[in-house]
Amino acid sequence: MLHAAAVDNLDRPELAPYRTMRWQFEHRQQRIFVAEGEKVVRRLLESDLEVVSLLLPQKWFDVYHDMLVERAVHSEIHAFTAEKPLLEKLTGFSMYQGVLAVAKVPRSLTLDEAITTSPKPLLFVAVDGISNADNLGGLVRNCAAFGVDALVTGETSCSPYLRRAVRSSMGNIFKMPVVESANLVQTIGEMQSHGIRCVAAHPHTDQRRLSSADFAGNSCIILGSEGAGISSAVLEGCDEQVVIPMRNEVDSLNVGTAGAVFLYEAARQRNRA
Repeated sequence: MLHAAAVDNLDRPELAPYRTMRWQFEHRQQRIFVAEGEKVVRRLLESDLEVVSLLLPQKWFDVYHDMLVERAVHSEIHAFTAEKPLLEKLTGFSMYQGVLAVAKVPRSLTLDEAITTSPKPLLFVAVDGISNADNLGGLVRNCAAFGVDALVTGETSCSPYLRRAVRSSMGNIFKMPVVESANLVQTIGEMQSHGIRCVAAHPHTDQRRLSSADFAGNSCIILGSEGAGISSAVLEGCDEQVVIPMRNEVDSLNVGTAGAVFLYEAARQRNRA
């Protein structure tokens, strides 16, 4: 059922997730996330994820009305309408379109589920130590573009369901299977036991250049942060380290850019690009 109401009281308990958008720890505990922007919210409504509520100007509610009615046949959705000045007062920051939604973070897949349900040869991406939500979101967008079957998030990386990560992914996280690893080194070992070759994208190695790496079989590309890179323990657990050759004393790329270069090469070898 669809419940629509104009916002007349910013203290309504149903609006709590929008008041605490900067308090990501609370959202993580509740396994909820915020989608921001017209296109991202539209993609959320088109997905299979559980939508809890929307907060948006009346004109956008009218645009989404038919989609909301269709979804509300099988679930309960609350839509709160208010004009942008009031929305910005509630959230505490300026918004371009003023379109927000709260949804449930889907259950993390187990590694076995990701392996079983994905087409072969497998192409996974794992992240280690990425704390910048915008960078992780951009990487998710690249993963979707190049046909990655699952994203493995290490215990030292931020969630791809942080608001800024969701926004930077342009909603592509809604269709990206995610495996939340509590111990990335252990998960790498488990992938290897299933015949998945784990390749570290490492800017400071002379082991192998990207052009000579083999991604034709079951593969997982491991990416680290721009600052610390991949941890030594994770590097040691990988099958090999691969570098993107660069000139002019540039020693690293943004993780989203590096991921795109690696994924293009993997897609090229697999005839996907």
